[in-house]
Amino acid sequence: MYSYRVEQAIRAAAVLHKNQVRKGEMPYPYITHLVSVAFILLDYTDDEDIVIAGLLHDTIEDTDYSLEELQEDFGGRVKDIVAAVSEPRQKNGEKLHWADRKKAYLKQLKEGPKEALLVSAADKSHNLRTLVEAYHQDHKRFVREFGGSLTERLDQYQSLADLFNKHLQGELLAEFNHVFAEYKRFIYAVEQSEKDL
Repeated sequence: MYSYRVEQAIRAAAVLHKNQVRKGEMPYPYITHLVSVAFILLDYTDDEDIVIAGLLHDTIEDTDYSLEELQEDFGGRVKDIVAAVSEPRQKNGEKLHWADRKKAYLKQLKEGPKEALLVSAADKSHNLRTLVEAYHQDHKRFVREFGGSLTERLDQYQSLADLFNKHLQGELLAEFNHVFAEYKRFIYAVEQSEKDL
């Protein structure tokens, strides 16, 4: 799917995330994640707004781009999808703890448009796939770079999986479930290697 609006979204994502890189041994430009999410979505939908939301899903969370600017540039439907998949960083002026951010994200997804679930499933599928790929032979580096409780991390993704399985169907859901199963095996392997130290 190519259109003027998709091209504008690619350009916006490239400019807004231009100095950002993905975590990992190889610091790939962040745009690689956004384009990958859009490509995953293209496998399962021909809805232009959903693909654009996939390209822009991290702009509110990780850049100075506002929801008002997003709506002006790409419309209210894209804005609503992106708002639902933007993890809140603060509440009442105070920084949210990791677990609180994840709970708020889950609540937003439950209350947001169904299209947000598609974007989130594609986003999490790509994140999990790249994590397993990047760290499958270096568990120590995974723990060092991502920290936190492995159990909490797995529980958070399980909550998302439960939500996706309740409200989505079809091949994108199957793709997420496949990748999530790989991620669970990876986390169990990391836990085992931590015990063996």
